[in-house]
Amino acid sequence: MFQATGAASPPPAHEAKNISGGSTVQRSKSFSLKAQVKEMCTACQKTVYPMERLVADKFVFHNSCFCCKHCHTKLSLGSYAALHGEFYCKPHFQQLFKSKGNYDEGFGRKQHKELWVHKEVESSTKSA
Repeated sequence: MFQATGAASPPPAHEAKNISGGSTVQRSKSFSLKAQVKEMCTACQKTVYPMERLVADKFVFHNSCFCCKHCHTKLSLGSYAALHGEFYCKPHFQQLFKSKGNYDEGFGRKQHKELWVHKEVESSTKSA
């Protein structure tokens, strides 16, 4: 397996001598084998590879995972509407939210008009 006599092993390929000039060849330092950070799909929590990566409102998705929350149709960057981190197709967004003009009640949040009522009560007590 190992040779006990003084036979020298050849130098590694990246240190091989150039036949004509006698200088050593070095590997480029810009090439790196460091592991890149894996991005996770917001919808399925699986790894997203660059060819299937889609970014909408700073969220990363697979092309196939970017779907309407209501009807589950596949969305594209030109055919979606987002509200509070949820993505909808434009027809369902209008049906669910725009016709009522109420963006918050459907999500269990306080309506803005309740905040206005509190401010009106506070301003009337200060002036009286």
